[in-house]
Amino acid sequence: MAGEESTLSAIRSWSAKLPYIQQMQDYHRTDLKGVRPPFRSTQVVTISASLEAVWAFNMDLTKIPEFHPRVFKVDLISGKSFREAGASYRCHLSGGKHTCIEKDIEIIPMEKIVTQLPDDTLGISKIISDYMVETNFHKIGDLSTRMEISHYYSTRSLKAKLFHLIAKRKIARETQATLNAIKAAVEAASRGV
Repeated sequence: MAGEESTLSAIRSWSAKLPYIQQMQDYHRTDLKGVRPPFRSTQVVTISASLEAVWAFNMDLTKIPEFHPRVFKVDLISGKSFREAGASYRCHLSGGKHTCIEKDIEIIPMEKIVTQLPDDTLGISKIISDYMVETNFHKIGDLSTRMEISHYYSTRSLKAKLFHLIAKRKIARETQATLNAIKAAVEAASRGV
């Protein structure tokens, strides 16, 4: 408990120095229909393309293998190739042994996509039953868009706490790599490359 309080104290101190981080913390305290698990991390990228171009690229589920460094194939479980609330898809992870099922639960056009991880063969969904990812899109200018991916999950059990301790940096690295790949793909398409 004392370690947690000192961590919270450090976060508050840092947040006071960075208004954007404070805004993000305040935002993440709000509930998504009362069911949002605790906030874990956010990764951000600025893409030199219109909000509309960034949104369109992210709505196409068949493009996931083009930008996600760990996914080589996507099965459209719900038969939908574009995101919508309730659309489910299975991502086949590099190496061919493992898959994860993701389900989009909320879509606010040009603003937000919320996705859950209901099942996977790695065992993550058995340890973390409420893993949720929220992707937010912010228009900065006509040809500039900020895209943020935030992770939420509870760590109720010892296994979940260990998972968080071990995996949090890897999740952040892989998410940033995904955002960087989206940036490269969207910017290349915008230039007509």
